Amino acid sequence: MSTHRLCAVNEIPDGDSIEFMAPFQGRDRSLIAVRKNGKVYLYLNSCPHTGLTLDFTPNQFLNLEMTHILCANHMAYFEIDTGLCISDPCPGEKLTPINYEIRDDDVYLIADD
Repeated sequence: MSTHRLCAVNEIPDGDSIEFMAPFQGRDRSLIAVRKNGKVYLYLNSCPHTGLTLDFTPNQFLNLEMTHILCANHMAYFEIDTGLCISDPCPGEKLTPINYEIRDDDVYLIADD
């Protein structure tokens, strides 16, 4: 198992999201980090319905109210804390969570080697 530093926790604005390119499953992939109420959530930037990335505009992954992750391709809403889709066209499907840890106020991706 190896780790890869993504950023300092405070580089992710609380109540907002940011994108990272990082090694995942043997290649660099787009990841989404969301920070809500001081807690970090990390997901693969891939809609479970289409496989497309979730954003049209870089680093904009949340709806206008900043309460859900939004797929800009078909307007599906995902819960920030679980990655669960709560709207059409893919209710019940989930975003792929990414293993991570926080050490010394930095976010590290944990990769299975």
